[in-house]
Amino acid sequence: MSFWPRFTLPAPLAAGPREILLGSLGAGLGLLLTEWVGRLILGHSLPWFVAPMGASAVLLFCVPASPLAQPWPCLAGNTLSAVIGVACHQLLGDTGMALALAGLLAIGTMFLLRCLHPPGGAMALTAVLGGPAVHELGYGFALAPVMVDTVAMLLLAALFNNLAGRRYPHQSAARPHPHATRDPVPSERVGFNAADLDAALASFGEVLDIDREDLEEIMVRAQMHARRRHWGAVRCGDVMSRDVVAIGPQATLGEAWALLAHHRIKALPVVEEGDRLVGIIAVRDFFVAPGAPGEPPATMRSGRTVGEAMTAAVRSARPEQPLAELIADFADRGLHHMPVTDSAGRVVGMITQSDVVGALFAGEPRG
Repeated sequence: MSFWPRFTLPAPLAAGPREILLGSLGAGLGLLLTEWVGRLILGHSLPWFVAPMGASAVLLFCVPASPLAQPWPCLAGNTLSAVIGVACHQLLGDTGMALALAGLLAIGTMFLLRCLHPPGGAMALTAVLGGPAVHELGYGFALAPVMVDTVAMLLLAALFNNLAGRRYPHQSAARPHPHATRDPVPSERVGFNAADLDAALASFGEVLDIDREDLEEIMVRAQMHARRRHWGAVRCGDVMSRDVVAIGPQATLGEAWALLAHHRIKALPVVEEGDRLVGIIAVRDFFVAPGAPGEPPATMRSGRTVGEAMTAAVRSARPEQPLAELIADFADRGLHHMPVTDSAGRVVGMITQSDVVGALFAGEPRG
């Protein structure tokens, strides 16, 4: 009995009002462009052709992150399917066999060439059922209007989606390794990894409308939310060092080095008047990297101020921020120290990797 409610009721929709508006507006603009380009090429409107392009518009503007909506599936899927549809019509004419064969071959070809695009199946049928206006074009139908119109819609989709704050063509955000080695980043050395995701996807035994990179990103974000829920009671202000050793940008590197050595620390926040954070200087900033293999080792810098050697683009935390939000910065992004600032940008504390490790493994969070 539980099957029928699941079968008949719609699944929850994750799209908010903004996504609904953007998808509808983009698809409308795409169809307007398609009809105009088709009329410009053919001299008249071609309803059979607009229909599959409408399906492409739904993918490109409503679900632009889908693997089925990317440029290669869209362009190759539509164009190759049109070629196959024309060939089937020329071979078998306006027959049911031509329709069935065109759909079969188009779908099989898209699978083989990794360009599966559902509207391509409709495009193959359009080449068979389009009537004299399509049949007179022969294989030229695949070039114009199909390929030309598809390219135009792809260009519009790239412009529209990126202006709307979406990445298109869709690419998962790169997560560079902080040390440029082949080892997985620390957070991936336990728990799930890429091989686990591949095995999970393969276990379904069917095509899923999501690529591995997006699934991995979803899993990482889910783990982060779980961490925040579990360790949500621990804030940066609970574990940070409050007696912060800082230095001004006009100080010499010698003075900065003396502070680091005296306090046995590896980084100093750089502050201006009123303790406002302007940068950070760490041990590595005191050395000049070798220019090429075979050159002398790195040597100590001299005769420069802290302001010249410091890292100005410094990440900082807030005292009320959950400590779990910093785990990725310290584990995967190579950070070892992070200043803590108040709402006015004044340094009020310092957090190190040791602080994070000590807090997370000292015991259960308070709550």
